[in-house]
Amino acid sequence: MKSHARVVVIGGGVVGCSILYHLTKFGWTDVVLLERSELTSGSTWHAAGGMHTINGDPNVAKLQKYTVELYKEIEDYSGQDIGLHMTSGMMLAATKERFDWMKSILAKGRYMGLEAELLTPKEAHDLMPLLDPDQFVGAVFDPVEGHLDPYGTTHAYAKSAKKNGAEIYLHTKVEDLVQREDGSWRVITNQGEIIAEHVVNAAGLWAREVGRMVGLELPVLAMEHMYLITEDMPEVIEFNQTRGKELMHCVDFDGEIYLRQERQGMLMGTYEKACRPWSPVTTPWDFGHELLAEDIDRISPELEVGFRHFPAFNKAGIKKVINGPFTFSPDGNPLVGPVRGLRNFWSACAVMAGFSQGGGVGLALANWIIEGDPGFDVFAMDVARYGDFATLAYTNAKVRENYSRRFSIRYPNEELPAGRPLLTTPIYDRLKAAGAVFGASYGLETPLWFAPAGVEDHFSWRRSTDFDTVGDEARAVRTSVGLMETSGFAKYEIKGGGAQAWLDRMLACRIPAKGRMSLAPMLKDDGKLIGDFTLARLGEQDFLLIGSGIAEDYHMRWFEAHLPDDGSVSIRPLKLELVGLSIAGPKARDVLAALTHLDVGDSAFAFMDIRRMDLGMAPVVVGRVSYTGDLGYEIWMKPEYQRYLFDLILEKGAASGIRLFGLRALNALRVEKSFGSWSREYRPLYGPLEAGLDRFVALGKPTDFIGKAAAIAEKAEGGRLRLRTFLIETRDADVIGDEPIYFDGAVRGWVTSGGYAHASGVSVALGYVPKEIADEQGGWAIELLGEILPARLQPYPLFDANGQRMRA
Repeated sequence: MKSHARVVVIGGGVVGCSILYHLTKFGWTDVVLLERSELTSGSTWHAAGGMHTINGDPNVAKLQKYTVELYKEIEDYSGQDIGLHMTSGMMLAATKERFDWMKSILAKGRYMGLEAELLTPKEAHDLMPLLDPDQFVGAVFDPVEGHLDPYGTTHAYAKSAKKNGAEIYLHTKVEDLVQREDGSWRVITNQGEIIAEHVVNAAGLWAREVGRMVGLELPVLAMEHMYLITEDMPEVIEFNQTRGKELMHCVDFDGEIYLRQERQGMLMGTYEKACRPWSPVTTPWDFGHELLAEDIDRISPELEVGFRHFPAFNKAGIKKVINGPFTFSPDGNPLVGPVRGLRNFWSACAVMAGFSQGGGVGLALANWIIEGDPGFDVFAMDVARYGDFATLAYTNAKVRENYSRRFSIRYPNEELPAGRPLLTTPIYDRLKAAGAVFGASYGLETPLWFAPAGVEDHFSWRRSTDFDTVGDEARAVRTSVGLMETSGFAKYEIKGGGAQAWLDRMLACRIPAKGRMSLAPMLKDDGKLIGDFTLARLGEQDFLLIGSGIAEDYHMRWFEAHLPDDGSVSIRPLKLELVGLSIAGPKARDVLAALTHLDVGDSAFAFMDIRRMDLGMAPVVVGRVSYTGDLGYEIWMKPEYQRYLFDLILEKGAASGIRLFGLRALNALRVEKSFGSWSREYRPLYGPLEAGLDRFVALGKPTDFIGKAAAIAEKAEGGRLRLRTFLIETRDADVIGDEPIYFDGAVRGWVTSGGYAHASGVSVALGYVPKEIADEQGGWAIELLGEILPARLQPYPLFDANGQRMRA
């Protein structure tokens, strides 16, 4: 066995072998894969082997499309037969609500070039005669689906990697990982030791155990998963003989089953409600090519629906039941990327759909290791999307929920209950008593809206029971004053003698003077946006940075990777050590003035000022800024003061008609101002010029900030895209994101977010279109729930277009 390697990949499943292959494909040949048994010994060998391109997240769908397109390449290159069957497939809807969801998925595929199409039940039956068309209301046909041989595919990756120079050691169990002072890793195995620059945890069922070797508790859990294989079926044989091809894949979401042809019979699998974790605390190292005990009674409710939807199964004999463990993350997506705080330690686990996503995961991670960037926006798969709140018990609760709902509709206004409430602020009970309907964001309970007595959320693709109340909340802000909690934002304390110089290098904005704030884009080396913050300067070398709560670990990973070695800068996420409230609206200054003896008039406390002061008896930091786009103030305090101040603000604001509002009203207000948001309008896909943030990028400052050269080039060349606002002629629904934007009848762009702007009484969409047509006044339309609706360009904000009230 080699004593040194540039990269050691732990795990010989399809994901580990894909990563190994992609590293060699991009030129890194000093790479090693370690497998404790044989290749495919974990979940890979008993997988059903299906693959498809369609995914609810278009960025994940791109990687799935890449994966499917890669198979012919590795088969030819390796000479290994992978048993590829491109059969096409369809997703079936038994309810109108499901069909609405399918329309939205189909629409997302339009601007990605996916070739799916809607089908009637009769058309679906013509293509797949085993189904009963009377059980369905429609379907989506996808020509790019199929299945393959898991064993052959994994070995094709492995053989291709070895052909390029990689080495694979079987029966080599990793027993410990120790990082040396120079950052390299001692990979200690039962066959000896390898020193590696990078270590990749692709250990599948044993990913938790490998993570624990370095003090990491990964949010991953294995679940028992069953599928059955029938005896030969005459209906299958007849179809093969008369049509000259295999039956296609089917996913019956309402039946919670999937099926495909297996030889001359059928394979049917299910994600059952009565799900069962496997080995929830530790995974035994001696588990291998083994199956779990059959428990067909547990999946019988789903099978009953499946047999009703596909009547031919009622006459079929069951040849075999497969029950094996597969790993899942809390949201069902993979956990990929560099692990914060562990130099050159990489995660590539919880890839449940390994044969749809394994190639894309290998591509992204190899890019990341070699180039320092995945080359795609992979936040939906990034291991950094979970923080320390994702404990073992939290993961168990959320994975069970996700597994049991894998084929269930997740409505845009639906909040799932498992693992909640977990993180709460001191005013949680106050907000709940006021009718707050909460969502969970990065583990924190956050008010979405305040329901009147007797009114509950009704989950829907269309406007729901919250619509009128959210409208009242939004209008209250615009006409008087509103109060909301802002504790869910990420807050970072930055101090030290080198703080200003470091921030000047990290952020593209000019560093504000003491007592002032700046909007602060942060760029990658390629000039794309990697962050969007508000930077406040509280002292000469004392800064407060406010950003997206869901990206806290994501951004801390970036910050820590760029800290100077001399200790001159410290950065600390404040989490719930600092909590927040915000008041906004034309009467916000009146409320603030009632809380302090200080002058808070415009000349004394200007827009983007920030200062420490007392409100009542509470010491706080107040910044004059508001994401509502109105006159407003953000107030930050230690948690022990929040209840007191919350009550005081409501008391002093009563004369001004103060009203609580939540995140749904905030969304209505910010789209009315054409304000973008992180992970939607602002993400690593876009440059600052394209995103409309170029005015906050200080190209003229002397500092060579990260991404400066690329930002200068973007300005000179003009980029490719422009973020624009559109008004849509809707009736009972609003965009949520990823809907296609049409220009002169052709798909030319995509929606990033939107909603109903209640105070203006119009439906709004924000989205990207090519710069060449970005200022065209006519010819626009947006597809929403299967309808192509007229839209018109809104060239300036609907509310306070010149910022007069915000700055008043």
